[in-house]
Amino acid sequence: MNNKRGFTLFELLISISIIGIMTALAIVSFSSAQKKARNSRRIQDMNAISKAAELYYGANNSTYPTTFAVGISWPNVLEAIPMDPKGVGYTTPTTLTTTDYCICAYMEGQNGNSTTQNCTFTAAGVKQWYCVKNQQ
Repeated sequence: MNNKRGFTLFELLISISIIGIMTALAIVSFSSAQKKARNSRRIQDMNAISKAAELYYGANNSTYPTTFAVGISWPNVLEAIPMDPKGVGYTTPTTLTTTDYCICAYMEGQNGNSTTQNCTFTAAGVKQWYCVKNQQ
């Protein structure tokens, strides 16, 4: 009698293939969840910047800040403009003045041009943007 124990080469190949497919599906699912989390963070950042700009407007003789660069602070209103989750700054599509502002964030994994309740921004290529604009 031949009592060989173990797996055949074919059984090992099938097992490795199944593990590879499951790993690939997990990576794709995780990547999608990361994009959604970064987009959610961008929306929160944009809304926080908008609220801070409105507070600045009220505290500074009805003028908006003209600098929305990452790391800039507005005394008594905002400690620092946040950085985009991917390490890119947020975009200001128009020239900023003391009477208005518009600031936008690129939303990953979405197509089409965005018109939010506040302002419109269309950049080169087809992209989705989330924008906020002055309320006054």
